[in-house]
Amino acid sequence: MPSALKYKFDEFEADVRAAELRRNGTRLKLQMQPFHVLLALLERPQDVVTREELRQRLWPEDTFVDFDHGLNTAVAKLRDVLGDSASNPRYIETVAKRGYRFLGQAEVVSESPAASVAVPRSEPGLQPAQPPQVSRPVTSEDHLPRASRRTSRTLFVLAQVMYLIFYLSALFRLDNLQQSAFVAWRSAGQIVFVVYLVTALIGVVVRLYLITAAAFDYHLLGQKYRVLFPALFVLDMIWAFAPFLLADRIGLGLALGASAALIYMPFAQRVLMKMIERRDAD
Repeated sequence: MPSALKYKFDEFEADVRAAELRRNGTRLKLQMQPFHVLLALLERPQDVVTREELRQRLWPEDTFVDFDHGLNTAVAKLRDVLGDSASNPRYIETVAKRGYRFLGQAEVVSESPAASVAVPRSEPGLQPAQPPQVSRPVTSEDHLPRASRRTSRTLFVLAQVMYLIFYLSALFRLDNLQQSAFVAWRSAGQIVFVVYLVTALIGVVVRLYLITAAAFDYHLLGQKYRVLFPALFVLDMIWAFAPFLLADRIGLGLALGASAALIYMPFAQRVLMKMIERRDAD
């Protein structure tokens, strides 16, 4: 058996042993299910790989999963990484009611065989020697909490709803917002009022997008969220200090506690998104 097996097509290279897809030597972020779909297609280029064949390859018989949605999501993510299009395919063609076909030419690359390892012969009455076990490297995703994908998505949506309530409450009583800004920040009250007014308007749009994307299980939500995260982090930090606008009514201690919780929220949302993506790849 070869020590490594790779498939090359155009500027892409799929490394079977490392389970990695590279483009001109640069590793691309691709989850395991889309990668296995790609391998199934590369093994039989120009041939139709049926949806049932892909189901048997990706999910065991005793796995209860929405197969159609899972496969459609995996193919969509694969096309996105390859820069392909379902309407004008270059690599992956959808064959209606049957499956998918790889349109390109795949080159099989086999490296030289690895040096053979002598396995000690077992003595009579003893257990046969076991080959050494290769442990999988621990990644950051292994330290994520264990929760179902539905639970992670629900918590993520609830976090967006919380922020949406903040924004709408501030916009509903602009006079109170302006008064609180002047009481809390005195001479800078007008600037603070404008900052919270503008960020509330922007926040309503962003939160509605995230809520609908998570509710409809948009397959590119994780990628879009990573793009939005730097700006979203700044927005969340601004609103993390919003409780100080109410310090004269709720007290300084409670305002500090509420701000501490809100400072944590961007990181909690990021963890939830990683959990959603991890469960999608399992």
